[in-house]
Amino acid sequence: MRFKFLPHTADLKFRAYGSTIEEVFENSAYALFSSICEEKIEKKEKLKLRIAGKDMLNLFYNFLEELIFLVDSKDFLVSKVRLLKIEKKKFRLFCELSGDYGKNYEIHSHIKAVTYNEMFIKKDGKKWTAQVVLDV
Repeated sequence: MRFKFLPHTADLKFRAYGSTIEEVFENSAYALFSSICEEKIEKKEKLKLRIAGKDMLNLFYNFLEELIFLVDSKDFLVSKVRLLKIEKKKFRLFCELSGDYGKNYEIHSHIKAVTYNEMFIKKDGKKWTAQVVLDV
């Protein structure tokens, strides 16, 4: 299972899973975009991202915020995330995104922001888990 949505009173909450931290970042992006658009998004355009953070949780937050910014500023919906690299000691991320523009799809919900409320990213044995609450 890549991710699952959890009950929340007013906002949207999910947990993402992976065998690596990179996979958790990818699956969190898929959860975010599946909440925005229920249709399968075509891979027509590519974008590259470079993101930095103060620590791993801040890097994760900044990554998700940048994805929301792409929707709001460029109307870009992500269908595929390829994480080229996470520099764990410097808290930097480099990735390539494939997707299409939102005008070609029916938007299911609008995400206003990522919140730090209940957010975590942790390793349990060999598995990684992240939890996110999105302000809708």
